[in-house]
Amino acid sequence: MWQLHSPALKRGPRVILQNVAIDIAPGERVALLGASGAGKSTLLTSFRQRYPDDAAWCPQDPGLVPMLSVFHNIYMGRLAQYSAWKNLRNLVRPQSSELKEVETVATELGISALMYTSVDRLSGGQVQRTALGRALYTRRPLLLADEPVSSLDEHQAQQLLETALAAHQASLVALHDRSLALQCCTRVIGLRHGQIVMDEPVASLTLTDLDRLYQ
Repeated sequence: MWQLHSPALKRGPRVILQNVAIDIAPGERVALLGASGAGKSTLLTSFRQRYPDDAAWCPQDPGLVPMLSVFHNIYMGRLAQYSAWKNLRNLVRPQSSELKEVETVATELGISALMYTSVDRLSGGQVQRTALGRALYTRRPLLLADEPVSSLDEHQAQQLLETALAAHQASLVALHDRSLALQCCTRVIGLRHGQIVMDEPVASLTLTDLDRLYQ
């Protein structure tokens, strides 16, 4: 169980969300919805700070290294888990075991043919796949992702999101596509005006219910 209970979440001196009480159990796929500025990124960041060793992190700004390959950027998901010597060796001359593991992740995300392509040559959708690959490669139980499939078309977005969700014990994912939330997730947390105004199972919700978050 992952929990975040706080009377206020801040960004600098500014209070972004008030009266936050969220529990996420293994097996849950939680969609985080709300208008721009509602506090989705702040909530994700707070979970990451609370559970740094459990969180597979995929931020909206992926922070990939443009001149390095897809392999190197995915591998960076485990930099903190390996020694400096092992990291240097794999960045200069990747070992077969690491190559195989990264390739497995890249294949799941449909970018295995781009393993040795530098990130600055990728499309927006390929960049998002690489960023998700870096998160998946950490092999951590809780996926925290901020708009991870926004650059993909509807079919590709659903396929990629399902792959990412299936690779983790639980997920908290900020989405802008409400239909995708209903199709792929088990629960929706809705934010509006600095408050959590919805926390319901997907089975009890419709698109009309979700539309109210943006009114």
